[in-house]
Amino acid sequence: MSNFANVECVEVANPETVLRHQSDPLARILRQLGVIILIASRLESISKMSSHEPYPRLRVAIVGAGPGGLATAIALSKIDDVDVGAGISIGQNTWNVLSLLGIGDELKGHPTLTKQYSVLTSGRNGKTGEEVHRLDKSCNLERPPIRTQRTELQRLLRSKVSDDVLRLGRKVITLEDLDDAGIRLVFDDGSSVVADLVVGADGIRSAVRDSVWKDYSLSFTGTTIWRVLLPWDAVKDLDPRFETTAWWHGPTTHVYFSPVGEGLWEIAARAASKVTWGTPIDNATVEANFVVSAMAYSSIIQAVLTLSGISPPSAWREFAAFSGPELDDLTNWNDKVVLVGDSSHALSGAFGSGAGFAMEDGYVLAQALKHSRNDVHRALPLFNKVRLPYYTRMYAHLQGEATKRALNLRGFTHPSYDEKVRNKVIKAGGTDMRWIYENDISKVWQDSIATTA
Repeated sequence: MSNFANVECVEVANPETVLRHQSDPLARILRQLGVIILIASRLESISKMSSHEPYPRLRVAIVGAGPGGLATAIALSKIDDVDVGAGISIGQNTWNVLSLLGIGDELKGHPTLTKQYSVLTSGRNGKTGEEVHRLDKSCNLERPPIRTQRTELQRLLRSKVSDDVLRLGRKVITLEDLDDAGIRLVFDDGSSVVADLVVGADGIRSAVRDSVWKDYSLSFTGTTIWRVLLPWDAVKDLDPRFETTAWWHGPTTHVYFSPVGEGLWEIAARAASKVTWGTPIDNATVEANFVVSAMAYSSIIQAVLTLSGISPPSAWREFAAFSGPELDDLTNWNDKVVLVGDSSHALSGAFGSGAGFAMEDGYVLAQALKHSRNDVHRALPLFNKVRLPYYTRMYAHLQGEATKRALNLRGFTHPSYDEKVRNKVIKAGGTDMRWIYENDISKVWQDSIATTA
């Protein structure tokens, strides 16, 4: 039996974020390993389990069933050998952690390789179409980068988690610290459950973080994001540049285009100033913000946005962009609460690799619990040691880029449209971002343990 047999998980999910279960390939393995993952309504069966195990019992509640929550559940289970209109980038760092989770061979999508076997992304002037920034770099041909639908990643992760893990149809509204007795999670239907460790994997608007980090607050960035998926056949002949993932920039906004596989093409447009989240809106609302203003975007961009009319009237989804300050600790309540994914670093998708970060968090947490033999007072400081400096570096990088752009603009008395776009897009100094996009989380973990006394 696995030495990790006494980790029992309760995953609390919003039913709108989880696809229906298609298969259950891990259930038999989990039973063989003795990893009992319980839904909230069956928590009473914990007392009936054998107490003769190498590791202490640990009841884990994972709040949130996005990539971070599901990956955390998978990572815990694997110790000791065991369409919403959004696309997602899968780069080397994400492939690394998917392979560690045992599912790296199953995710499919649209390759972002050129004929020269390099990765190409482009930054363009939204009005003239001029390419003002180009990233063309070599990549790992064994795991080339892809763009895929977020739902495909979600479906794959979901298929690897037993139905017994998920408790659908409940929303966590608050947490209560019970001292040595654990933490009570209170749901919107009035029910509750107690756990020894709560994993906050519930996104940038985290209920776990709000309950525990009382002084933390998000701020609306002033940006609204609209997303939609269109048939690739409807746009592929409009402009050959549409085959390349690209950002078409205005001075303060942008429109993002990218193939995502399965015959679909993604649009993500940023502008306006309205606080909403996942709200269905009609095509005319989005078009009005980009098409009417001929001074902001070229005719080809306007034409593509008008094409959204071939989608269902409310195919677009509207999201307000939020961000929050850096945390000085990703754990709280005497090592009984830990944040993973967007809940731990409210950067509003600044690096385009949020799912990868969340899955890396889940992997490190599982390794830390294994290494510490389920002792949360050893495991969570280890998690902090690995992940907190990583997110600190991200905040510092973004602040540095913002400072550079502000200083550059001081050289212009009345900067033109084109000058503003260039300043916004071009990365001064050619910053090496391999520490993010080529991150090998397994090596990072091993190096961290090697330096731990």
